Amino acid sequence: MDSRTFLGLEPTHNPFRWKLPVTEGISTTGNFLFGGSGLAAAISAMEGTSGRQCVWATAQYLSYAKPGEVVDIDVTIAVDGHQITQARAVCHVADREILTVNAALGDREIEASGQWEQMPADVPPPEECEERRHFSEMSTSINDRLEERMVKARSFEGLDGSEPGDGQTLLWARLPDVITGVDATTLAILGDFVPMGIGQALGARAGGNSLDNTLRVCRMVPTEWVLMDIRVHAVERGFGHGLVHMFAQDGTLLATASQSVIVRYWRS
Repeated sequence: MDSRTFLGLEPTHNPFRWKLPVTEGISTTGNFLFGGSGLAAAISAMEGTSGRQCVWATAQYLSYAKPGEVVDIDVTIAVDGHQITQARAVCHVADREILTVNAALGDREIEASGQWEQMPADVPPPEECEERRHFSEMSTSINDRLEERMVKARSFEGLDGSEPGDGQTLLWARLPDVITGVDATTLAILGDFVPMGIGQALGARAGGNSLDNTLRVCRMVPTEWVLMDIRVHAVERGFGHGLVHMFAQDGTLLATASQSVIVRYWRS
């Protein structure tokens, strides 16, 4: 299956409107649409409407969509240039706006290229890493469709609040159902990991709800697993801020994602 099928995103007779039935498989354990799923669906819709690939997209999360609801995604092409399309997608359930996404899409053929952000050294392969166990026993959420292997992370039992971390978390992640290769939509789903990093940085059973998520796409190469290098910068005033560098198994930087989060502690 491809990433659009993974989400369940559907085109309509109107090329500027798409539909996303909200299911448990793209939702959180809190029973609402996973933020990465929302951004991913908007990116996929804008790519489908424009015929161009995402360069950059940013989401502002405004409300929640529950399983059983249908999110309508209305795409507006603000500027359609020779090489770059500037677009936005408004995602809503009836008249309730869920998230708004702005994006640039396109390709430019120039010789200049380079990668200066490097994958952390001496990272063991996924098959040598312990599988991440989630704190919730619920089996009807997007967690069941993600596979994660911990490289530098504490287990649920280790998040006892006794000692903060250094702000960096490393783990391998993949969507086993998506076999057509990593794309911007896949990375938008995987990029929503700053909330997980918040708990690791605090050393506590905490996370949060995303206020925003910005995906910046670099270079796509074939890879089965994506290394998530999560960096939490600060937690203050009840909010956390951080980013994720996403690397292919060969060390290629695929994309970066940055977020601000409403910090919340989990209920035991």
